[in-house]
Amino acid sequence: MKDLTPSPDSLDPIEIASRDEISALQQKRLAWSLRHAYNNSPFYKKQFDAAGAHPDDFKSLADLAKFPFTLKQDLRDTYPFGMFAVPQNQLSRVHASSGTTGKPTVVGYTKNDIDVWADVMARSIRASGGRAGDICHVAYGYGLFTGGLGAHYGAERLGCTVVPISGGMTERQVTLIQDFKPRILMVTPSYILSILDEFRRQGIDPRESSLEIGIFGAEPWTNAMRTEIEEAFGMNAVDIYGLSEIMGPGVANECVETKDGLHVWEDHFYPEIIDPQTGDVLPDGEMGELVFTTLTKEGLPMVRYRTRDLTRILPGTARSMRRIEKITGRSDDMIILRGVNVFPTQIEEQLMKCDGLAPHFQIRLNTVDRKDVMTVLVEACEGHTDSDARAASARELAHHIKSVVGVSTKIDVGDPGSCARSEGKATRVIDSREK
Repeated sequence: MKDLTPSPDSLDPIEIASRDEISALQQKRLAWSLRHAYNNSPFYKKQFDAAGAHPDDFKSLADLAKFPFTLKQDLRDTYPFGMFAVPQNQLSRVHASSGTTGKPTVVGYTKNDIDVWADVMARSIRASGGRAGDICHVAYGYGLFTGGLGAHYGAERLGCTVVPISGGMTERQVTLIQDFKPRILMVTPSYILSILDEFRRQGIDPRESSLEIGIFGAEPWTNAMRTEIEEAFGMNAVDIYGLSEIMGPGVANECVETKDGLHVWEDHFYPEIIDPQTGDVLPDGEMGELVFTTLTKEGLPMVRYRTRDLTRILPGTARSMRRIEKITGRSDDMIILRGVNVFPTQIEEQLMKCDGLAPHFQIRLNTVDRKDVMTVLVEACEGHTDSDARAASARELAHHIKSVVGVSTKIDVGDPGSCARSEGKATRVIDSREK
């Protein structure tokens, strides 16, 4: 693989600034963000007042701990626009992700927010080894999901030629990679395995393709998978991190020259690590739950947003900004399957629509041929136990889950009473995926 280390003069000055310079900028921008949220978002004014915290109380970075956390549930409770800090007519775009009750969590962006997003995504692609003039094949999903458009705007901002193919149509993905000869591929780590299988099915050596850089995000993936992808394609595989509530992809990114964790773009996003049980702030280097506060976001500022992602903060290496380790898991029960957030309650909602199935279920997650697979174990109702009825019920439930939740699942319809029962909290998810 080629050495893709950037020249220092190609970086944004803040990427190689001193820690004192970065901290001073963070303090200035945090003071603005807290006041912007308090003055313009009724939600945050109420939250701050209830906690006895006021923007005037913020005198140093350590004072951020005085302010309350923001939870994903807050976005659901204020659906659709109740947390925004600008009037709706000042929003350039909204994105959304699925929620546990059928209502999505909605995020919004002003024109300046879109510009900042494009800038940090361009910075992320450059940190991955991308350069102006490269062809960038974007196979993240477009639409309400932030992945596709986030990658698209960032690649254009860097000066790349974008191929906006989105997800799916795997045979066509390989055809266009062969025909258009992109240097960069942006996709979920699980879908690159499907693309790899399609290369092999067509009898094409993936190492002979034009791909030199793969930027993979939207779901956790291991260094073992990185090695497999890099050896299969002969390219650099780089990790990107983000979440819609904070911005979308581009909150943090690995640097291709080190691949030792994701540098957080700290001039726009302030990270903390907390004890997920007590909420206490932990020092850098300790494992805990990742919390973010936005520093420049206008449309939907986020103050101490609990991501539920578990990691730790480490010193900068290739850049001055601090790093987070690869995400090792979550502190809640949300499932991330092939880049899609899935909650057990979503499965339950769809199960209740099926007359031939009892309201008992269990989700089993496994890795098959290096891909994550979800199987939903359910049981037939009495009178619906013959093979034709079971097959029809399985098709119906799979259709509902795919249509509403957005993932393909296997459905195993057992006999009445076959699902495990519990007198206490049910074990809804058994995760046996390769870690």
